[in-house]
Amino acid sequence: MNHRAFRTCHLCEAMCGLTLTLEGERVTAIEGDTDDVFSRGHICPKGPALREIHEDPDRLRGPVRRTPRGFEPIGWDEALDEAATRLAAVQKAHGRSAVGVYLGNPAVHAHGTLLGAQALTMALHTRNKFDANSQDANPRLYASLLLYGELTVLPIPDIDRTRFFLILGANPAASNGSIMTLGDVRGRLRGVRERGGRVVLVDPRRTETAAYADEHLFIRPGGDAALLAAMLQVIFAEGLVDERAVEAIADGLLGLRRAVAPFEPERVAARIGIEAAVIRRLARELATTRPAVVYGRVGVCLSEHATTATWLIDALNIVTGNFDVPGGAMFTTPAVELSAITRRLGIHHHDRFRTRVRGLPELGGMFPAAAMAEEMETPGPGQIRGFVTIAGNPVLSVPGGPRVARALAGLDTYVAIDIYVNETTRHADLILPPCSPLERAQFDLVFPALAVRNFARWSEPVLPRSPGAREDWDILVGLAARLVAKRRGGVSGRLLDAIARRGAPSHERLVDLLLRLGPHGMTLAKLKAAPHGIDLGPLVPNAKDRVRTPNRKVVLAPPVLVDELARVEAWLARDAAPLVMIGRRHVRSNNSWMHNLKSLVKGPERTALLMHPDDAAERGLVAGAAIVVKGRSGEVSTRLELTRDIARGVVSLPHGFGHAPARDTLHLAGAVGGPNANAVTDDTFLEPLTGTAILNGVPVEVRLAEGVAAE
Repeated sequence: MNHRAFRTCHLCEAMCGLTLTLEGERVTAIEGDTDDVFSRGHICPKGPALREIHEDPDRLRGPVRRTPRGFEPIGWDEALDEAATRLAAVQKAHGRSAVGVYLGNPAVHAHGTLLGAQALTMALHTRNKFDANSQDANPRLYASLLLYGELTVLPIPDIDRTRFFLILGANPAASNGSIMTLGDVRGRLRGVRERGGRVVLVDPRRTETAAYADEHLFIRPGGDAALLAAMLQVIFAEGLVDERAVEAIADGLLGLRRAVAPFEPERVAARIGIEAAVIRRLARELATTRPAVVYGRVGVCLSEHATTATWLIDALNIVTGNFDVPGGAMFTTPAVELSAITRRLGIHHHDRFRTRVRGLPELGGMFPAAAMAEEMETPGPGQIRGFVTIAGNPVLSVPGGPRVARALAGLDTYVAIDIYVNETTRHADLILPPCSPLERAQFDLVFPALAVRNFARWSEPVLPRSPGAREDWDILVGLAARLVAKRRGGVSGRLLDAIARRGAPSHERLVDLLLRLGPHGMTLAKLKAAPHGIDLGPLVPNAKDRVRTPNRKVVLAPPVLVDELARVEAWLARDAAPLVMIGRRHVRSNNSWMHNLKSLVKGPERTALLMHPDDAAERGLVAGAAIVVKGRSGEVSTRLELTRDIARGVVSLPHGFGHAPARDTLHLAGAVGGPNANAVTDDTFLEPLTGTAILNGVPVEVRLAEGVAAE
């Protein structure tokens, strides 16, 4: 008999509600939940693919160990004991930080993984911790630390009520929102225009989001900070600032005015590719429309002046009166207060210590992932000799990916928590796979804190647990407990000591406690009784509670960022590279996660290099040609696609592909083709404040592949 179940899709930040139809213990259909309080029935192609993940024959169903004959099954207790023994031996011989940890992007999409990863990193007690944020959001986090006093105080566009929405370097129509969890992304984008408002997109490529915009402006990659500074210059010069209102909530208004004074639109226009008159019009429109909001994302965060541009986005929202007001940039009030958790963890700091080889700064206790390979390869005290990856694939996601692969292969020991033998985990000694996502509960700890409307949702397991399968929480905490047991008397903490003695508590108990301590006094029982989620209302002004600086005012002109404007000045004076590369994303993809699923890789090939026809003509290249893309650190081969939807002097290559090394274990992904873009990107080309990889604006050369005649 058919029955229905309800589920949160965890395959991107949108957290769409799903309705699953089941026949016995088999999922027969997945659709959008029209009764969901947040996503309102919206669904993208990723949601239905949850069934394919569950049924994927390449997904690991139990732990495996590397042998001379390849990976072979091993029992759970033996696998966890061996993993703990291997890691403890490395630390005993070479010190705590001889074991490194990489936390991948999927970890933040599952509460069991996120909470369990905290337990494991506490047990390892290593300084060498890395995560995907250094290829993603670190400039946003660092800007928040400087302006608001905490890394996780993140202003979110109140898109449901704004009347002017300026988007820089973001493509929510493909990403479904990022640090702006949207749910019904297309409905919400359309809603701005239906209210009589305007959407303006600034991007080097005319992306899918342009279809929902009133205006699209090409910009030179790396030019966001100059554009934003020029807009601020206009707003100050034309007296479009309510100084008394700004000074009531922020310090440093005069310092900001002086810092942006040199950036007249006429001075930056030619370099960024946007006319001075257009810059002035944008500034005036932003300053005079109520309410309005500026939003920037990956294109900004992975650029040469990422933290500076992020700061200037927030500064624009503040000086135009669009901060902490409905329709502007606001803070959320989620059921679980993310900032309270991170405050307890003590992560709100930067540059307290640095990497051993290159001296790159930590942020929130995490080092830039671009330093991993050199920390593994370089001999001496503190060298990483053992490693743990948790739901991560850095060979495809970190700049200089092939170097990362070589470094992993040379380690003394490597333990992976992952459901696949992929391009990274194929180098592991042990792989510990969590159960299918449909066999575990789902609660989002992070993304409700980034959502455009306050809500909460819990999902029960849809299918019974397969025999022998374990949840990510049990795997991670089980490994942590074994490490603590092997190191009696060491620094571990009461919780881990208790786990080592009595076993792990239920993750449900922890979630219930976090809900009870949250601002809404929620309980897990109440959430379980609401399968379509609970609406907690629109965003409300609450900056007085969210800003955590000593005087509870925003720091509008942090000295370190004011100083960074000198680098923007130098960029303006520098000749532009003839050709620079940016990334791109498709709605069917999320990094390297889901290329082994037929429904998400079918259709037109999506891994070609995009180039403007005039740039191709100058190089004697034609559509469909086999080409080589060369950067400072490496080169890849791919196919050329010509389009006028990309700016002159810019090419675009998607990230997350390059599955050929895992073709024997990811059979479908291995046949998809496409290059690893991070074989071209450079692990020394980093944003200096945070060590974030610069993946947009990478200088490249493009030529015909050898043996291919020019036409």
